[in-house]
Amino acid sequence: MNSKPTIEVKKASNESNMTLIRRFSRRVQEAGIIRAVKAQRYHDRAPSKLDRKTSAINRLKRGKEVERLKKLGKWVERERGAPRKQA
Repeated sequence: MNSKPTIEVKKASNESNMTLIRRFSRRVQEAGIIRAVKAQRYHDRAPSKLDRKTSAINRLKRGKEVERLKKLGKWVERERGAPRKQA
């Protein structure tokens, strides 16, 4: 949804507030604004190339650190959900 439509309604001299609100709501619904907003609500942008590279580098660093700690005997395997303890 790149362009943001503007819905504008003007009150007629003999029109009640409820009628004005109803007319505005109908225009918003016809324009598909609510549907578009709900569709975009949980949409996450794809990570940029730099973000993907940075996360890959960090994963590699973490893996190397785990291997180093395992060789030193300071890495304790744990069950899922259990807190990690240093030996």
